[in-house]
This record gives sequence, C-alpha cells and structure tokens, in this order.
Amino acid sequence: MPSLILVRHGQSQWNLENRFTGWWDVDLTEQGVGEAIAAGDLLAETGLLPSRAFTSLQTRAIKTLHLALEACERLWIPEVKDWRLNERHYGGLTGLDKQETHDKHGDEQVHIWRRSFDIPPPPLEPGSTYDLSADPRYAGIAIPDTESLKLTIERVLPYWQSDILPVLASGETVIISAHGNSLRALVKHLSNISDDDITGLEIPTGQPIVYDFDANMQPGERHYLKDR
Repeated sequence: MPSLILVRHGQSQWNLENRFTGWWDVDLTEQGVGEAIAAGDLLAETGLLPSRAFTSLQTRAIKTLHLALEACERLWIPEVKDWRLNERHYGGLTGLDKQETHDKHGDEQVHIWRRSFDIPPPPLEPGSTYDLSADPRYAGIAIPDTESLKLTIERVLPYWQSDILPVLASGETVIISAHGNSLRALVKHLSNISDDDITGLEIPTGQPIVYDFDANMQPGERHYLKDR
C-alpha cells in the first residue's frame, strides 16, 4: 500500500534567530543540515524509500529534501517544486524578531496572528525589504501579501488533490519536504483535525511523519518514523 512521508525542513537561520520567515528565502543552519541528513538515514534504516518527491520553491525545503534523499541514496527520483507548498506568508511580520514583536504588539495580539485559524497578520507593504514581486521564481504568481492558516490550506489542499494524491494512488512512495504550516494543512486534512485543534499542533524540524494508505486510499494514523 502507498506511503506518504512528510518532512519539515531542518532548522533554518531564521528559526535559530527566532524571526518570522514565511516566504522569505533563508538557508539551513549546520544543525538543520544535520537534521536533514538524519531524516534520510532514518529512511534508509527503516527501508521506507521514497520513489517520488515534492517540495516548495524555498531553499530550506529543497536542500532538506536533497540532503535526505542523498542520505538514503534516492537523489535520482523524480522531483516537483511548487509554490503552493511554500510556508505561510507572514505579511508585515516577515523578518521581525519574535520577542521584539511580542514586546511591541503584546502577547495576545501576536498569539492571534500566529495561532488563530483565520486571522492573518498585517499585510506586507509593497516595495518593502521583503517584497518578492521581482523574484523570478514567482513570475506569473499572485504573491500573497499575508496569509492565515486557513488561506494557506486553501492553496495547499487543491494542489494535494490535483497533483500529489494521484501519484500516491498509483502506488508510489511519496515524500513531501515543506514547512510547518503547509504541512499542518496536510495533517489537518489527513488526520481530520478541527480548526481549533490544528492551531496547537507543532511539527518538529527534520522528523519524518508517515501516513500509510489502505486500498481505498484512506490514510491510517499518522506516526513519526522514529517510532515505527
């Protein structure tokens, strides 16, 4: 039966610096590189070897995928990159230190922006430091200026249904290397988690999550590969 592997990218530089990252492109830290390699080692050890790969257009997810695939000797498998697997866009919070943001706006307001299901942060101002309108990877894409988790789900799930699920249904073992919120969108759907409960779900960096599907393409319980 088909299996789906979800991997949140390894620790990024802005994870380390405690900054809101969103769509801004930052690289992995040394620890993040180690987490990605460890994920691939675990795939090799357990014999769960992916045959098709999907990732976002963001360096931290792409590198995590490649490092993991190299570690399990699967760097050769077909791979698709798509913006719809990008992290949630944090709008005007992009680049801000999280503690400074708490100090400026208050814990309650920041908690609403970060953890509410459908209330996005303030939009990113056009022409700001983190404006991606000139980034060639997003040519022809209507780049959001902010997103809630709900809006993130509204771009991730159609892509899951149209592009990823058919590959999985054909019998492939699929790995998705993506981000905390784009993966929460998938986990919410696959594990039937409520709007309220999904906001409290944390997905750790570099820890493969697995769903095994039955003959009717119904997912079983999600589990971490390290616990398999």
